[in-house]
Amino acid sequence: MILSISKFGEVLMSRPSGKDAFLMAKAYILNTLTQNDEIILDFANVKVLTPSWADEFITGLKINYSNKIIFINTTNESVDASLKTVLK
Repeated sequence: MILSISKFGEVLMSRPSGKDAFLMAKAYILNTLTQNDEIILDFANVKVLTPSWADEFITGLKINYSNKIIFINTTNESVDASLKTVLK
């Protein structure tokens, strides 16, 4: 499944916002996933991503789904730096 992160906005900041985005995705988008499905997070058109938002969203995915998570379109400096921080 490809999940376009820009659906949650172009500027993704704050831990509460990241948690809300994860809960919305869990309820409306990810509810059809099976344990064997890949999750592809597409960061195209995201202008700002903070580590706190990314941590809430990605940690939620890791805890609730044991799927393989792939990251694409991460060349934006803000996205790249935040993912490096969160995925350490």
